[in-house]
Amino acid sequence: MGYIREPFVSGTFYPDNPKTLKKNIEVYLKNASIDSLDKEIVGLIAPHAGYMYSGQVAAYGYKAIMGAHYDTVIIIAPSHRSHFEGTAVFEKGGYRTPLGVVHIDEELASEIINLKTVVWPNIDVHKGEHSLEVQVPFLQAVLKDFTILPLIMGSQDPALCEVLADSIFRSIKKTNKKVLVVGSTDLSHYYPYAEAVELDTVVRQRLDAYDIQGLQDDFRKGTCEACGTGPIVSTMLLSQKLGATQSKVLKYANSGDVSGDRSGVVGYISCVFMRSNLTKTVK
Repeated sequence: MGYIREPFVSGTFYPDNPKTLKKNIEVYLKNASIDSLDKEIVGLIAPHAGYMYSGQVAAYGYKAIMGAHYDTVIIIAPSHRSHFEGTAVFEKGGYRTPLGVVHIDEELASEIINLKTVVWPNIDVHKGEHSLEVQVPFLQAVLKDFTILPLIMGSQDPALCEVLADSIFRSIKKTNKKVLVVGSTDLSHYYPYAEAVELDTVVRQRLDAYDIQGLQDDFRKGTCEACGTGPIVSTMLLSQKLGATQSKVLKYANSGDVSGDRSGVVGYISCVFMRSNLTKTVK
């Protein structure tokens, strides 16, 4: 069965009581109002702070996929606690949350490891990282019968993002599975409210335009910030390879909108990447 990763931020970032957690997520989803999207969602960007602050923003993206079917959800998240080159995959076992265990897609994990590019097995990196864990309860609330491929990025440079997206896509083609890719990120950190909104608006505009190169240039120049630059860019690239031609930012807010403290805030965004049902994946 493999190793079962126990929750690390249950009881702090989100409730550890399953009934309370489920109820909280249901309320977030109910309060997320989104227009009908007539295209198939293959990717999304979601925040990873405590649910008190970012749960409502995250709910917009997750509501957009509610009831859809995916064989596997590929979650790409940044490392906050460990510094390492490449990307760490959890290859066997599962992630436990108060809502149960979600199992790893061991076939897809094996395929990507065997490519020997930038993805290597490393359970230790996953044990204390919150940025991936907080996505799992939302997925459990809106999807059924899915596995996950959990990936944590150490280095996040543009070249790595390109290789990572290509490696995942090559592995997907071998397994012929229907997948969703989730990029985990928060935006600017601890700027005064108005300055944070200005920085985060740059990201928002690039995401809405599906402008991958422009966003990479802005990150490089420092005209915007995110703690998950690698997951954002990798998700955009992989979604494009999966046939996505359109993006839509569903919600932006920051911690000041929740707490009322605007002296130093953290930004959150929810965005989806879509393809026409008739669109073929990139070869």
